[in-house]
Amino acid sequence: MFWLLLLLLAWAGAGVACTRLCLAAVRAAAVDPDAGGKHELTLYEAAFLSGGPTRVADLTLVAMARQRRLLLAHTGWATVVDPDGRDEMERSVIGAIGPAGQSRTAPVRAAAAAADAVRGLADRLVDAGLAVPDGARTTVAAGVRQVRAAAVAVVALGAVALLLPVAPDVPRAHVALWFALPLALTLSCLAIARFEAHPYTRWASPAGMRLVNALTVPSAGEGGEGGEGGEGGEGAYLASIAVHGVHAVGEPGLRAALAHRHH
Repeated sequence: MFWLLLLLLAWAGAGVACTRLCLAAVRAAAVDPDAGGKHELTLYEAAFLSGGPTRVADLTLVAMARQRRLLLAHTGWATVVDPDGRDEMERSVIGAIGPAGQSRTAPVRAAAAAADAVRGLADRLVDAGLAVPDGARTTVAAGVRQVRAAAVAVVALGAVALLLPVAPDVPRAHVALWFALPLALTLSCLAIARFEAHPYTRWASPAGMRLVNALTVPSAGEGGEGGEGGEGGEGAYLASIAVHGVHAVGEPGLRAALAHRHH
């Protein structure tokens, strides 16, 4: 009956991991659903809620490049043209490039994403109930990893149990069925977390996601060159990048320059 001890271990691991994930998801979703009210998102706020700090950095780089205040070469270099930033985000980018006025784009993007300006933006969105606190995001991610580990452990314990000798009156199919129950629990918990927690616990709270979805922006790939219709067209183009990311960048040269962030 040693397999019963293994079954108890499987149930204990699955139960603890699933409970922790459920509690973490509840804490992450415990935000006032009416938060935000009539709050109108800025482009930086929409970028953070859609893609986090790196999206804010990408938006800032694109906006400065299109205004000819920053040169983004397709070779992966960023060069300052206008050293006077118009807001905190732009000053963070200029500061990340350094006094030489030129730097590789990838480290500039990383430094700008980690700047105080972005952290302040995140804190304001969290206080407004539009963004998920960093601790909640970390806890949910850790909970998902624990449930995955528990599922693997259940399979391993079940395999060991099937290899051990059992009583003659206990069919091995019954042993496998008993281990299938905690496995089903972990897989169900992962499925629920994927479809229920995942859309809301990365950056935006349910209220923040609702505001992002309410934005009227072109879909990725429909922005074209952008900005040809005046300030309204430029605003819609940048809003598309804020929501959809650099895939919405219409200029081939600028898109190639931003592609160096992956190398």
